[in-house]
Amino acid sequence: MPSTLEQLRERHGSRYKWLVLLTVMIGSMASILSSTIVNVAIPDLSRHFVLGQERAQWVSAAFMLAMTLSMLTTPWLLLRFGLRRTYTGAILTLLAGGVIGGFSVNYSMLISMRVAEGLASGILQPIPAIFVLRAFQQHEQGKAMGIFGFGVVFAPAIGPSVGGFLVEQFGWRSIFFVVVPFCLIVLLMVRRFLALNTADSTEDNPLDWKGLLLVAVGVIGTLNGLVHLHDDRLLAAALIAVGIACMIWFVLYELKSPQPLMNMALFRYRQFSMGALVAFIYGMGLFGSTYLLPVFMQMGLNYAPSQAGLVLLPAGVALALTIPIAGRLADRVAPYVLVSLGLALLALSFGLMGSDAGGSSYLALMAWAIIGRIGLGFVLPSLSLGSMRGVDAAFIAQGASTINFMRQLGGAIGVSLAGILLEWRLSAHHVALSTGAAQGSGGQVQAFDETFLVVSGVCAIAVVAAWRMRPRAVPAT
Repeated sequence: MPSTLEQLRERHGSRYKWLVLLTVMIGSMASILSSTIVNVAIPDLSRHFVLGQERAQWVSAAFMLAMTLSMLTTPWLLLRFGLRRTYTGAILTLLAGGVIGGFSVNYSMLISMRVAEGLASGILQPIPAIFVLRAFQQHEQGKAMGIFGFGVVFAPAIGPSVGGFLVEQFGWRSIFFVVVPFCLIVLLMVRRFLALNTADSTEDNPLDWKGLLLVAVGVIGTLNGLVHLHDDRLLAAALIAVGIACMIWFVLYELKSPQPLMNMALFRYRQFSMGALVAFIYGMGLFGSTYLLPVFMQMGLNYAPSQAGLVLLPAGVALALTIPIAGRLADRVAPYVLVSLGLALLALSFGLMGSDAGGSSYLALMAWAIIGRIGLGFVLPSLSLGSMRGVDAAFIAQGASTINFMRQLGGAIGVSLAGILLEWRLSAHHVALSTGAAQGSGGQVQAFDETFLVVSGVCAIAVVAAWRMRPRAVPAT
């Protein structure tokens, strides 16, 4: 079987790049499924392990945190080990996390496996954008990202529905095994389509472990501080202060590092700087709401897990149909226009959920979710392309990783803040999700409404940054 890049290109011809794109697309499908499908099981996990919302949100936040940190290592791993070895190692880790996580006997074991899944997913996430920007001409990039996006969102579109059914019939453990067939398929495709000889250097490109340590302490300290805001404000303030100090130290260190984990020269490009800011704010809103909606459906409105998952199915189909269209538009329309439009639709969607329009009826929530997912469809293909166009080719790998890092960092913070804000508003209304209140209980619904309105405001702020993603010349140095 051919194993070198030259042999594979000779065997498959012009379609080879599309086969590689299909391979990394399925790997991304597995990683995104592992990220989102667990949200449907949060109420079941809360009951099983006797968790409050401030601890239950770590099932999602721990994954997001690990994913955020590991994606910064992707450029180094690709240089050190090549695409095939890097992808194989990440998929095997994801597979192990899913299988062992499904057999967790305590909360600590469960969180450990979520961290393992997150580490693998973080390595996988930037690779498709890196590949598209390197292997496809600019006039094909939007189409390639659209096709990739369609595949990536199709599985998560049906994931909550399948996950809800599995939780209802077989319990929360079953959802961890959903990634297994995807991982096995992609392992076979990796052996068939990914080359062995793609590593460019080894010893001359050491990992910036000091930078990785600083950003890890910064992110972990900040997120832990946010969690403790609910019970120990003094400890929370100390942890947040340490986290912010380490993040500032990380930036200063990276400015002087000869082999930086995050090349700060990228931020000399206005469109990249604004794109990174958009990615951070958009991640906060998107992942915060993705965490909130299944919890709202089950614990706020007392729907069954299968019903909570089904409410997102039409929205997922709408997203899958929107992305290829938006991808083609990205080759003709300025990406910042599409990103701004998408964010505005996201903000409208969350605003409608928070305004209790339709009286929190099942069909109304389904309609508001469709509006949001159409908006998301316009954002996904355009954000990376709009941020990276005009950026020097040498920065592509680090640029793609940085945009993904900013989005996931925002997502991790967004999930934590969503859980904390929800717990705060529930306390303010003197209700709890465990009280078994009747469907549509005023205090519970009002607490969720207020949390959704905050998420809507976050997405609206991102529109301002998105409009400033228009490229301009790099300032002289």
